[in-house]
Amino acid sequence: MVSASKPLVKTLIAASGFTKLKQIYQKIRTASKFALLRICVKSPKLSSLYYALSSSAMGREHQGVISGRLQYQDLTVSSKPEYLLRRNVHRLEKGLIMRPRRDIFALDYLESTVTAYKDLVNERSLDFKSSSELKWAHDVLQEYFAVVATHPVIDRAKAVFTALEPIEGEQKYIPYHRSESSLSIDYEQFLALSQRRRSVRWYLQKPVPRELIDRAITAAALAPSACNRQPFEFRVFDDPELIQKVGSIPMGTIGFSQNFPALIAVVGKLRAYYSERDRHVIYIDASLASMALMYAFETLGLSSCPINWPDIASKEKQMRQVLDLELDEKVIMLISFGYPDPKGKVPFSQKKSLAEIRRYN
Repeated sequence: MVSASKPLVKTLIAASGFTKLKQIYQKIRTASKFALLRICVKSPKLSSLYYALSSSAMGREHQGVISGRLQYQDLTVSSKPEYLLRRNVHRLEKGLIMRPRRDIFALDYLESTVTAYKDLVNERSLDFKSSSELKWAHDVLQEYFAVVATHPVIDRAKAVFTALEPIEGEQKYIPYHRSESSLSIDYEQFLALSQRRRSVRWYLQKPVPRELIDRAITAAALAPSACNRQPFEFRVFDDPELIQKVGSIPMGTIGFSQNFPALIAVVGKLRAYYSERDRHVIYIDASLASMALMYAFETLGLSSCPINWPDIASKEKQMRQVLDLELDEKVIMLISFGYPDPKGKVPFSQKKSLAEIRRYN
């Protein structure tokens, strides 16, 4: 019996030796990797070289940013410069509200703004001409030309603008004085709303009326956005089959995605930007709007749960196929929502103290 066990003992010893060698190899490999990172972190060029030669983790971001720049350019040259116009009209508004306001400003982008406005007026249908966004552009440009001093650039742009058919309306979409009246909600009420809003994962199997969804999104659209570009959209799913298809993709929904009555994929669009410097704004702007959306849901008797969307190539590929996303379109997060099940529990999720998250000056 002892002799029969000798081969087994030798095998175990050999396996143990192999395990130790493997552990030593892994330690050396990890140490070498971090030694390389400490060298590459010393400059942006070395950091880029590291990802170019040693890791493909940033490749999809690079591809998305390039795709966004191309989309922005294609929209501009094809007489559909919507993002350029939104940004520049907002810049004009900021110039109009400056204290003191300069007699002449915006010379470096005025003509491109008027050209974009003209292109969209000529390109779009009559319905679009009367849309609120184009009226906003019209009214701001009209106000600008009414208050600035004369200058060759301004005069040329004004001649182009005034030759176009005006967009009329009872209300002027121009900078205004903020109302001094107080709101009917106070801080304690808002704090109560913030405490009530929690990530709810268990819902009643009850359809959510689209009217309520649209009301919440209408409120979310008022969230701040850099240069008012709003580089995102809410893709809403209320078909049970599609909810399950989309909701099962993120890893963080295992065990409860089967009870989602409705789901939103928040999608950012890099085509809103002409430069790489703005590549992170889709995440900021979309998150601001998403938070407003979740608060709005609570006021309508609905609860929600923001679902993390980590940067995993296989998952992004799967989601890209299901949502039919273009290269510059990035999922920011998913949000499940519906009527909360009173029998379901929510995590306590103790938050950091004020002293931990606040620092003055």
